[in-house]
Amino acid sequence: MPRLDEFEVAMLEALQKDGRKPVSELAQEIGLSTTPCARRFDSLRETGILKGFQAVISRRAVGLAVEVFVQVRLVSHSDESPELFIAAVQDMDEVTSCWTMTGDHDFLLHVMVPTVDDLNDFIMKRLMRLKGVRDVHTQLVLSNIKGPYRVPLSHLRR
Repeated sequence: MPRLDEFEVAMLEALQKDGRKPVSELAQEIGLSTTPCARRFDSLRETGILKGFQAVISRRAVGLAVEVFVQVRLVSHSDESPELFIAAVQDMDEVTSCWTMTGDHDFLLHVMVPTVDDLNDFIMKRLMRLKGVRDVHTQLVLSNIKGPYRVPLSHLRR
């Protein structure tokens, strides 16, 4: 893990709140002049700590009324099922995130679709028909209380 100084940690925290903040404003906020702030910013990008910037879109505003987490269990891990599943998920626009997991299920998917009928089609006609999928468990999101758009950084201040 790269060693970050207090200015770099403050910079990361500020950028998570507003990634469009100009370097001059960022420098003023964290207590640096513009040139050293710009150097640190470039360094954070070059080392891969800053991976990029993106717009945060309201799913409901674009017609995605249904948000779910789907736990998936495969039949086997000793055949090509995991690789086939991962490749298929990469091409599913409805799947916004996918994680491999420990415990009773092998994968956790974050899925967004316009309607419950679309969710049914996605689960029954696409996900359950993938080779190697044993079963799925779906949990409907009622409301998003926090995130997932922020990375905790308090451990860097120790």
